[in-house]
Amino acid sequence: MSLLSSLTNAITSRQQFLLSAEQSNTSCYRLFHGTVEGKQGLNIDRYGDAWLIQTFHQSLEQDELELITQELNKLIELPVVYNDRSKSNSRVQNQLVEDDNDIATTQTVMHENGIAFTTKLRHEGQDPLLFLDMRIGREYVRDNSQGKTVLNLFSYTCGIGTAAAVGGACKVTNVDFSSFALAAGKLNAELNNVSERCEFIQSDVFPAIRQLAGLNVGGRRNQRLPKYPKLTAQQFDLVFLDPPRYAKSPFGIVDLINDYQGLFKPALLATNSGGTIVCCNNVAKVDKDTWFNQLVRCVEKQGRQVTKAQWLDCHQDFPSFDGNHPLKIVALTLS
Repeated sequence: MSLLSSLTNAITSRQQFLLSAEQSNTSCYRLFHGTVEGKQGLNIDRYGDAWLIQTFHQSLEQDELELITQELNKLIELPVVYNDRSKSNSRVQNQLVEDDNDIATTQTVMHENGIAFTTKLRHEGQDPLLFLDMRIGREYVRDNSQGKTVLNLFSYTCGIGTAAAVGGACKVTNVDFSSFALAAGKLNAELNNVSERCEFIQSDVFPAIRQLAGLNVGGRRNQRLPKYPKLTAQQFDLVFLDPPRYAKSPFGIVDLINDYQGLFKPALLATNSGGTIVCCNNVAKVDKDTWFNQLVRCVEKQGRQVTKAQWLDCHQDFPSFDGNHPLKIVALTLS
């Protein structure tokens, strides 16, 4: 199928979604999910007042870029930014003309279900400042945070934490190692007038969650531990755990394939009885049922029970081949 046909089909399939997005004051979503919809590694997203085209496997030819731009202008005429990330480490490679570069590097505001988020399509990091497939997670915490304490681990730009605060959380604690990401998170809180209920802790998640869980910080063998913020043990009504696929630090290794429990155990220990922990795993090769059973066994080993499990499925703008999206999210209520 040609690129034009694939893009046209994707837009047609989203007509009801696009209408709902407009009605709910949502100006950030995925228009084309290439891996599933016909062009491997090509994603087309709306981020507020601009379209963002990203390629992860093969660069677009100039005629392909022009064709996509024409189709986007038929839908909504907005500036188009192209980030070619098809080379090593998914880093943005291509230069932009001056006007496009100004658009890409200017900080603006977009909305998701009426919540304001900061956006900048090119910045010191690589990924956009809001992961669009996590919309369902933000909706869940917004709808389930009234009067609760919320812990947001690997918070990045604190989209989850912002949604929780907007949803009425009495206190939100965001933890991330990146000062850049937390600065964006603070701005998100300010945009929604919830700064007084949001806390931002710049820390490796391992020492933070182990301290909150009342455990020794520990660390990897023969590794000298760097300084880290000292925290007091406490439990939260809602914990959100969204780790990267793999990361290594002196405090431990994040490995969503082989050792999700290494993070999950202290996170569940920091969850109140009757509280909820929302677990995310974005590795496609991890089997959903196998992973879920591992989580339940880990809970039971701590003498607790899963009293309710709710799967959160990605929205229509993130289709999958078989209904099983690579991003798996489950909310576990614990005794």
